[in-house]
Amino acid sequence: MNKGGRHFRSTWGVAATAVLAALCGCGTGLRATQAAGTEKQPESAMGKLYCNVGALPVEERARHSATTKKLIAMRDAVVETPGGYEFHFTPANVSVPELAEWVVAESKCCPFFNFHIDLEKEGKLVCLGLTGPEGVQAFIRAEFAVKDESR
Repeated sequence: MNKGGRHFRSTWGVAATAVLAALCGCGTGLRATQAAGTEKQPESAMGKLYCNVGALPVEERARHSATTKKLIAMRDAVVETPGGYEFHFTPANVSVPELAEWVVAESKCCPFFNFHIDLEKEGKLVCLGLTGPEGVQAFIRAEFAVKDESR
């Protein structure tokens, strides 16, 4: 739905993008807004921070969405890092292979993210780091329910 480098704008486009983003596991907040091409974000940010909801096959979307919700619910801590955030998990709740599977799927729909997975403290801490281009911190806050402590 992209015409000449500009995002196609219509009521159908906004609704369809929000529904597809929810099914994909990519949140419905900022990503759905950007994918729909609203005027709230600068054009350069929209071009970089765009979720390609069609990148995941339909059969993978439900699993990815469920895993995304689990990661949000099960995180023990959120640490702001230069250019992004790091989420901390207890390995009994979220495993390294589970994070790796999520990263592979998320990288298909949101290729602008830089990911890192760390196993620390003698295997007692699993960390997922997300960074990316300018504007990604606001994007992560919106999509991964991160409270902005500075506001």
